[in-house]
Amino acid sequence: MAVNHRIKLQYSAMFFALLGYILICVSTFVPLWKNLNLDLNEMEIWNSGLWQTCVVQEEGGMQCKDFDSFLALPFTLQMARILMFLSDGFGIVGLIISTMCLECLSIGENKTKKKLALLGGTLLLISGIIAVVPVSWIAYDTVQEFWDQTIPDIVPRWEFGEAMFMCWFGSFFLILGGSFLFCAMPSNNNPPNVKCLGKNIPVSLYGPPPVQRRYPDLII
Repeated sequence: MAVNHRIKLQYSAMFFALLGYILICVSTFVPLWKNLNLDLNEMEIWNSGLWQTCVVQEEGGMQCKDFDSFLALPFTLQMARILMFLSDGFGIVGLIISTMCLECLSIGENKTKKKLALLGGTLLLISGIIAVVPVSWIAYDTVQEFWDQTIPDIVPRWEFGEAMFMCWFGSFFLILGGSFLFCAMPSNNNPPNVKCLGKNIPVSLYGPPPVQRRYPDLII
């Protein structure tokens, strides 16, 4: 039942890869990378992302302001934008290539699907690893600023936002999906004619059915 096991691994790989890619894309654009709570004014909460800064007020709703220029941003934010875009690009290409190597699709031979699975899994791993870099970098800077002794205690400190955890989880799921895809690479000996949602296993996996003689005692 090696084919059934491989199909389950492929479905798991696609599920985790798709989930991770969605989390990575959402975290790229939402302004929730860092949060700032003002003790002097508890009715305002400041949120900052890669593209804009927003302030949430209980009475006035949420107001956002985009960053003016890419060149005027800190080097950390510049690299974070570039790396997140690279992660999104590698992720979508890896998902497309990984889909073509599924056992249920009649695209090429098993040797071709094995190469596609290797390429798709590699791209997913690269996407997950790239996404870890900017979020960990910004997290390190946030921790350094939070515990900076030169800043007076009365000054508010930035803290981790929800998007940073989304990016971490998305990176983990992408790496997990790529690893599952490596484990589910098709063999060169098994035929790729398994149905996606069916339960039928090709007869060729077990060899031709045995021929039964209707009259075993009859000698010709």
